[in-house]
Amino acid sequence: MYIKKILWAVAIIGLVAAAIFAYYVYGAMLAPNTSFNNDEAYIYVKTTDSYNDVREQLEPLLEDIDKFDVLAAQKKYNNNIKPGKYAIKKGMSNNDIINSIRSKNIPIKVSFNNQNSLEKLAGRISKQIEADSTSLVKAMNDTKFLKDNDFKPETALGMYLPNSYEIYWNTTAEAFRNKMLKEYKRFWNDNRIAKAHKIGLSSNQVITLASLVYEESKQPEEQPRIAGLYINRLKRRMPLDSDPTLKYAAYQLPKYKNTVIKRVLNIHKEIDSPYNTYKNLGLPPGLITMPDLSAINAVLNYEKHNYIFMCADAKRLGYHKFAKTIAQHGANARAYHNYLDSQGIKK
Repeated sequence: MYIKKILWAVAIIGLVAAAIFAYYVYGAMLAPNTSFNNDEAYIYVKTTDSYNDVREQLEPLLEDIDKFDVLAAQKKYNNNIKPGKYAIKKGMSNNDIINSIRSKNIPIKVSFNNQNSLEKLAGRISKQIEADSTSLVKAMNDTKFLKDNDFKPETALGMYLPNSYEIYWNTTAEAFRNKMLKEYKRFWNDNRIAKAHKIGLSSNQVITLASLVYEESKQPEEQPRIAGLYINRLKRRMPLDSDPTLKYAAYQLPKYKNTVIKRVLNIHKEIDSPYNTYKNLGLPPGLITMPDLSAINAVLNYEKHNYIFMCADAKRLGYHKFAKTIAQHGANARAYHNYLDSQGIKK
């Protein structure tokens, strides 16, 4: 009888212990452990982060960080941190959270447009992914990479086509650069390459010309006509006489640093620079800005016409007047200069 009581007592103690253990397991593993009100929250785990760094981001999001610590240790997450962007959904258990931040790295959308240098592009990208601007500039300017892929420092910016791209937040600088090269090659399909060859330009030259078109006009409907005008001048071996290239050349000089040129003057036409298309025949050595895809396609599908002159339209700002003769162009130019004078714009 005494032994039976002992057995019953042991059994009861075992059941209580099992219940306590089950409660503990449920609390540590399966019970909801989030404290935020939104549907989900995000954490960004850097490549160099330790468990304490991750814990610091999680603590304000969780009801009980200590229970999370216990399970993280049991599942060996604290010694196997994975970088990336991760979602913590409202009502998740510790087990769900660990599974999420261990294996469910979320892709992000990286977007950029119309940067006029690799340095500015790197600054823009570094605000969206883990890689910093210094590492991005270094990867973008890597001489071996540029040579292997038929780029020069002057044309390297042309590899980065303005758009939105899906990548992981923890993408390295080199991986980002390589992703952009892949996208560049995808853009330059057989059809576009054939169009470029028909014009007599390489892909780099098309993008260089597109940068001039884009700086002349942000109006997609006008860009094919401007592209056609430039191509007419190239075919006739006339200087391109592109005002945006003069501004670009000027901005490289200390004299024009931190200034805005609103009116191109004769003094600008005397700047000694390979980007001065009033002095030099043909295209400049490289891009003067990152053109929109619309401008690139405008060059590839340029409008065929006989215009060789253009001037900003004083009555329709943002657009241009086109001319076939110097007399027509002179009249258009006088009208625009009169407009600038009326606005007090002298330089």
